[in-house]
Amino acid sequence: MEQLSLLLVEHAVAVVFVATFCARVGLPVPASPLLVVAGALAAIAQPLLLVAMVAASWIANLLGDAVWFYAGRLYGYRFMRLLCKISMSPDSCVRRSETLIGRWGGMSLVLAKFVPGVSVIAPPMAGALGMSSWRFVAFDTAAALLWTGVFLGLGWIFRDEIQAVLDAMSQAGGIAIVALVVVLAAMLAVRYWRRRTFLRLTGMPRVTVGELMTMMDGEPPPIVIDVRGEAGVQVDPRRIPGALPIALKDIQQRRVALPFDGAGREVVLYCSCPNEVSAALGAQALASRGIKRARPLAGGLEAWVEAGHPTHTA
Repeated sequence: MEQLSLLLVEHAVAVVFVATFCARVGLPVPASPLLVVAGALAAIAQPLLLVAMVAASWIANLLGDAVWFYAGRLYGYRFMRLLCKISMSPDSCVRRSETLIGRWGGMSLVLAKFVPGVSVIAPPMAGALGMSSWRFVAFDTAAALLWTGVFLGLGWIFRDEIQAVLDAMSQAGGIAIVALVVVLAAMLAVRYWRRRTFLRLTGMPRVTVGELMTMMDGEPPPIVIDVRGEAGVQVDPRRIPGALPIALKDIQQRRVALPFDGAGREVVLYCSCPNEVSAALGAQALASRGIKRARPLAGGLEAWVEAGHPTHTA
């Protein structure tokens, strides 16, 4: 552990750059804790290194975020779906990113740095929504400097306490490494358990695209609801013909009066998120309002399009 600390001091700038860049492109690297430790060790051993580490972190943030920003600009909703499928939190990344960008605009790039599961999604969504390159660079620079300053600053402030912890871990030797592995395993287990619990809560029956087509040909036709937020519609403006645009948050918070009572009619909700989570949450919210025949569309809008059915532009 002592050798690791010395190595971190000797190669602090490179470690900060690599860890930050890896985190920005979506790799599971604990960049924030590394910056805290690096800040503490630099404050004790070589305070002037802090300036170089800030510069390295800024460049790494800008390069990593730019990869996703331009991918979002080039490939739009297709890239967003791919990114969320490989995300550690695929059920919530689109929904949380849409809310953040819809509410804060460019400032979402700053706030996203501190929101787990969203920091990698915000840059490509900003690109997909048409943010200019200069605006992206300005907001991302502010975000990088704030994020870097916070964690390096924490290391500077608590340098004595961090050094004491590192000394204790150095004396513990192999036991400390085992403890770290156990903590990481526990964190992954908790995350997996939360994900499984959430999926059970939204594990209601789905309507297939074929079933929806059959219902649309019958009488009375089903009520189809597009629960995507404003940002999600901007990224992918396609919509199932006849669908009512009612965002999930409006259904959950009862901000708008529903233009139907659902009596005797099927209600089908769809989104563009993995596992149809937003649509399932919307169906649950409708059920709490007495509309029991509400179900999500399996595969969402993408399944509808892949089946070759027509769409309208929102």
